[in-house]
Amino acid sequence: MEVSKRLIGLDFARAWALFGMLIVNFIVITNAEHNGPAWLITVTSLFQGRASALFVLLAGIGISLMSRKAVASHDKTKIRVVRQMIWKRSLFLFVIGLLLYVMEWTGDILHYYGVYLFMAAVLITVRDRILYGLGAAILITAQCLQLVFDTFKGWGGPVPFMHYVDFWTLEGFVRNLFFNGYHPIFPWFCFFIIGLLIGRIDFHNKALRMKLLIIGASVTITMELLSKMLTVLFIPSMGSESVKFLFSTGPILPNVLYILSASGSAIAFLILSLFLTEKYDKSWFINVIVQTGQLTLTHYVSHVVIGIGVLIALNRLENQSLIFASIYSFCFFLFSILCSVLWRKRFSRGPIELLMRKITG
Repeated sequence: MEVSKRLIGLDFARAWALFGMLIVNFIVITNAEHNGPAWLITVTSLFQGRASALFVLLAGIGISLMSRKAVASHDKTKIRVVRQMIWKRSLFLFVIGLLLYVMEWTGDILHYYGVYLFMAAVLITVRDRILYGLGAAILITAQCLQLVFDTFKGWGGPVPFMHYVDFWTLEGFVRNLFFNGYHPIFPWFCFFIIGLLIGRIDFHNKALRMKLLIIGASVTITMELLSKMLTVLFIPSMGSESVKFLFSTGPILPNVLYILSASGSAIAFLILSLFLTEKYDKSWFINVIVQTGQLTLTHYVSHVVIGIGVLIALNRLENQSLIFASIYSFCFFLFSILCSVLWRKRFSRGPIELLMRKITG
């Protein structure tokens, strides 16, 4: 029963990460980010970079849970089988992501996911201490790269950060993947590493979970306060653009403060989800949200194919109001919940999840 509840908590968190992602993506694609009341701009900005961070962290947890028995057995054959399965799934996600990119969805995260999984398959047997060191090294390297190289190279077009002009060249693809895409390995793989580490803990230990909750919340609050303090302190001498580049906690560009702040909020939200689903595991509301979280891969693809497709058909793709984009996001989330409930009456997994398992095992 405990294992079931723990998995329910992960799915619950994943569904809300989907909701946050819908809000961010539909607002960006309709160019509505600043076209609304101040209070709504503030509320919707809270989801930027944090929903995706939670998604990546949950993916890391999933890989740890998937490989736990094989790694604990120290059986090289079992470990190899798990690695091969992860590599197959990484290729599946990579291809799906590139297909979405061909459809001009430049905000795709799945092809990054594919590379994250490919790398994670190698790391499932690595000790915690080494993972901590690797995460720190990736984070520091990413910040140094941002300071040394042109972080805007490759981005062009009338709308900032919407079109990567040389994505389909070798140089552009590698630059986008490792350095300055939406979710580059440097530093976004840090979220995945944190997920790998959290997936190794004993989720039955409520005291440990409470400790993680306090740590996560404390880190986020500290980073946010530090960001504001450094901004006020250095903006007179450095200017607003340089200060924003170095000390903001937004995902563009993903600096050290952002990674730490988003990691803390993702951990805190995850632990709250575990506690909540444990206490109200019989609630119909919890159940429908969990079912939605179990189909997030399908919903991610559908929000591009169906969600953006409807906006194109309605001619509502550009220069929309923030209120419209927010309502549309909420309605699409309700649509996703309804589809999840109906689909789960007959099938245990979503259509794309079933396809992935059929192909990759």
